[in-house]
Amino acid sequence: MREPASEPAAGQRIRALVRRNCLGVIGAGVLLAELAAALLAPALAPYPPLDQDTARRLQPPLAVAAGGGRYALGTDQLGRDVLSRILFGARISLLIGFSAVAIAVPLGVAVGLIASYHGRLMDDVVMRVADVQLAFPFILLAVTVVAVLGPSVGHLIVVLGIAGWVPYARLARSEVLTLKRREFVEAARALGAGDTRIMARHVLPNVLTPVVVVGTFALANTILVESSLSFLGLGVQPPDPTWGGMLSDSREYVTAAWWLWVFPGGAILTTVLATNFVGDWLRDVLDPRGTW
Repeated sequence: MREPASEPAAGQRIRALVRRNCLGVIGAGVLLAELAAALLAPALAPYPPLDQDTARRLQPPLAVAAGGGRYALGTDQLGRDVLSRILFGARISLLIGFSAVAIAVPLGVAVGLIASYHGRLMDDVVMRVADVQLAFPFILLAVTVVAVLGPSVGHLIVVLGIAGWVPYARLARSEVLTLKRREFVEAARALGAGDTRIMARHVLPNVLTPVVVVGTFALANTILVESSLSFLGLGVQPPDPTWGGMLSDSREYVTAAWWLWVFPGGAILTTVLATNFVGDWLRDVLDPRGTW
């Protein structure tokens, strides 16, 4: 008689994972919904995000519009629809966040691999450069560079991407220093594999697991930094909508028009929380010591 499999079936494993970390599943669903809303913003937005109507300024949520519709989230100080601006602002904020992480991860991993696998001198030089960059607060470094280059979406992506390489380089370096003396690496070298092949086939796949988790948490931090720069006037410039820019515009209406800061602030809060939940979920999934 055939013995039952000791490992649960794939469906059971997925259900067990969902039960153990339902917040991660919820976070992934929220992020997917936000991405879909950002991509479909032209179709979902009830009004053009840049259209102004000062006669309808500071209308509260659910106020009746001139054409018979409603401003679901109200209007701002220039009569622009808040919901439409949040939807289009999601496109910019998420674009900057994902693009910056997409630049920082491969850059940091490549630097970490090269530094740790090609001698002590290279390792010392790269790590001292990383220490110098870490001596500057990240937000201060971003503010300084953006102020010099000028605020724009492209500059923000490049600055946040290049400035974010250090955590991935240090993480990749520490992993490689541990892995390159493991038995499977020594066996590959004994079989005649070169350094490039060993790094690509044996070291890099093991490095990517913690890097993916760290990159997920970094996405939330990048969105916060972009919002902070936009709030300070160093991010995407008006009239293009961003969540941080909307918060900046609402400073003079904190008590008179609460919806101007509650809804964009809620969008930032929801995105950051969802991203952190996904990061916790990925850590549980990818941790080889996990028992799920």
